[in-house]
Amino acid sequence: MQGYMQRVNKKRAVTPKYVSPKQLSLAGFETPFERTLNPKNRWVVLAHLIPWDEVCSIYLKNNPIASTGRPALSPRVIIGSVIIKHLCNLDDIETTAQISENIYMQYFLGYSSFTDEPPFDASLLTDFRKRLGIDQVNAINERIVMLRAKFDSQNEKYTDPEQNTPENTGGNESRKIENKGKLIMDATACPQDIAYPTDLDLLSNAREKSEQIIDDVYDISIHKEKPRTYRLVARKRYLQAAQKKNKSSKLIRKAVGSQLRFLRRNLTIINRLLDSYPTIPLESKQYRNLLVISTLYNQQKQMYDQKIHSVEHRIVSMHQPHIRPIVRGKSHAKVEFGAKIHVSLIDGICFLDQLSWDNFNEGSQMMQYIENYYKRFGFYPKEVLADKIYCTRANRAALKLKNIKLIAKPLGRPAAVSNHVRPGERNPIEGKFGQAKTGYGLNRIRARLMDTSQTWIASIILVLNLVKLAGLSSLCLIINTIESFSVKATLSVLLYIHGFSVPSRFNSLIIDCEYA
Repeated sequence: MQGYMQRVNKKRAVTPKYVSPKQLSLAGFETPFERTLNPKNRWVVLAHLIPWDEVCSIYLKNNPIASTGRPALSPRVIIGSVIIKHLCNLDDIETTAQISENIYMQYFLGYSSFTDEPPFDASLLTDFRKRLGIDQVNAINERIVMLRAKFDSQNEKYTDPEQNTPENTGGNESRKIENKGKLIMDATACPQDIAYPTDLDLLSNAREKSEQIIDDVYDISIHKEKPRTYRLVARKRYLQAAQKKNKSSKLIRKAVGSQLRFLRRNLTIINRLLDSYPTIPLESKQYRNLLVISTLYNQQKQMYDQKIHSVEHRIVSMHQPHIRPIVRGKSHAKVEFGAKIHVSLIDGICFLDQLSWDNFNEGSQMMQYIENYYKRFGFYPKEVLADKIYCTRANRAALKLKNIKLIAKPLGRPAAVSNHVRPGERNPIEGKFGQAKTGYGLNRIRARLMDTSQTWIASIILVLNLVKLAGLSSLCLIINTIESFSVKATLSVLLYIHGFSVPSRFNSLIIDCEYA
């Protein structure tokens, strides 16, 4: 006979009672504005973490304030709004709405009091990304990361790069600088927010754009009769192939060839109509579309004639022609469409070494990344943890000359190798990529222009470091204040760090240590 299950008493969460909307008024709603801000709030912590004077000077150096016209926005508002957008993974409209509703965000932006008005129009965030650029965002990232470098200097892991120059060492170039630190490097792709490109869809979009250009260029006073484009027939043939669930290679090739012929006819008509004008009557956007269509037609014609599926600098988007296919070989997506970046991870801090819209071999540029480490810290890393693509014989020899230990799969047969690399040693940088793509939108870059997309990616790297530094700053302050306290206070602080219960008489002391 089966026994009865023991009854478990669950502790329910406290829920507010239902109040009729007729009984609830704004005048009677209690607000916390009479109280001071919580110093433990993340926006307050970040506001104290960022060196705003130095960060704003980097922005003003490249974007000086004009002496005429409307007063410019504060650089802190511009940079801070970009940080808020990517830290919360919001769109532009929602970013301005959140700032106007959140008092802590307004404190982070440097406001002296709360206001319910939006700080600026949401469309200005695109201009902010254009003004900042990838170089300025990387410079801001480097400046903020100096906080992390000062933290490492307590353990003698950081030295000023200027102190290691031959001038400061008395001209003694033979003096060896000790290698310090651990460098983890890897590359990843940042997919753009575009539809998955196919040859048939691209040619159909290009054909529709060419038909629109013909409508704009045609003038009844100059041209007698409007040329035929057969757009209805072309659209019908495209849909006959595109709407089929299972498409054979023969069907796709036949449909692509049909769209190529329609597009070639439209391009010939456009050139004939333009010959009637003394100058090109197209606007800049239309002329850009015409150049993209011509390049796309040449690439597709070459692949169709040669029966190949790849071409150099292949266009995969009409609206964003700078995007290139990046072959990564992943199981879920063998080809990704977007920029490829290379990141160096040092003690949990990310540095954006390279961003390219064309695919590149990161292994051939490994020593350049090593030199970037030297420029930042004044010494070479003691250990380098890299993937298999970096471990060429040339890179191994170059690292050996600089007395850098490469932690990777050694050469030779597996049975003859004594030290094997553990699978989890490269997890930190893979975790950073996962955090950036899952939490901050690195897997879906929603900017449309090349420069704004680059700023978007660099801003996500900046946000990753801010999140890391925000967790380290309080610990750093606790360690700095331990030295001035008694043994009991020091013990209570250490118990607080590890999550154990703390006596009530030391609570105020611990809070003062954390936010000193």
